[in-house]
Amino acid sequence: MTKTKTAARSSTRKKPVNGTWKHALQSHKWLYILIIPGVAYMIVFNFLPMLGLVMAFQDFSPYNGDSAIDALIHSPFVGLDVFKKFFTGPDFWRLLKNTLSISIASLIFYFPMPIILALLLNEIRCSWYKRVSQTLVYIPHFISMVIVASLTYQLFNTSDGYIYHLLQQVMGKNAPDFLSDSGLFVPLILGQNIWKETGYGTIIFLAALAGVDVELYEAARVDGAGRWKQMWHITLPAIKATIVIMLILKVGQILNTGYEQIYLMQNSMNRTVSDVFDTYIYTKGIEGGQYSLSTAAGLFKSLVGMIMVIGANKLAKLFGESGLY
Repeated sequence: MTKTKTAARSSTRKKPVNGTWKHALQSHKWLYILIIPGVAYMIVFNFLPMLGLVMAFQDFSPYNGDSAIDALIHSPFVGLDVFKKFFTGPDFWRLLKNTLSISIASLIFYFPMPIILALLLNEIRCSWYKRVSQTLVYIPHFISMVIVASLTYQLFNTSDGYIYHLLQQVMGKNAPDFLSDSGLFVPLILGQNIWKETGYGTIIFLAALAGVDVELYEAARVDGAGRWKQMWHITLPAIKATIVIMLILKVGQILNTGYEQIYLMQNSMNRTVSDVFDTYIYTKGIEGGQYSLSTAAGLFKSLVGMIMVIGANKLAKLFGESGLY
């Protein structure tokens, strides 16, 4: 009897109490082990570089010490002088105008494209044709932007570009020069994004569409609803929450136009409309050595993105949506 009581006491001591962090760690230890590489990646590449943000408040020079840490320590603090220089400089309003023109145009014309394509793919009833179509529209996403820029140049250059000469046969001397005409730079960038990313962007929306109850469509057909009414009253409301979340994330990137694509398509003829914050940070920081100025510009972008995400999320909740958080 005594041995039984002792064994029972020892078993109760070893058993962790429900609700404690130790119990959660023991119950899901393999899941926590699996997230270690992701957490390490975030710390090394996302959080540690944030130490460099102090350069935005310094007159930073890499020659103020024997290492980068010494340079950060010994560079004098200047407060908000770097931000004043950035905001009052001759480039700020031009950069803001160019960045917003590309971002807003992308929000209006590119953002709905994956939704429309997902709705169209969802209407395909032949399974093998649907799989082939999905594969074909996914492929451009995996093509490097360098290749996309090269293809664009080969198609639209004025010397031997196929599309340019095709337009020249139709329009004569009025054929547009897409590569050098500053007024066509934004449509060219949008065209590249739509061709390259629309198919891959449908993955999230197709996953949301897969969760729609099939019985809703059957009931709608019984009531005499056609495909258009089914899509408008069943499909779109079912993925509305997903659309809102993706829109919030897109709004948060309103000042992030993508450095690589803009830099590859930029030339001396369209520089007045192609200079954006991303290219400015590269030219001032890497090429010009003005690290404090480029850091201030990057911090400004991040703060605006954070404010836009918070504002869009609150606005979504005011309209009755769950939002991002």
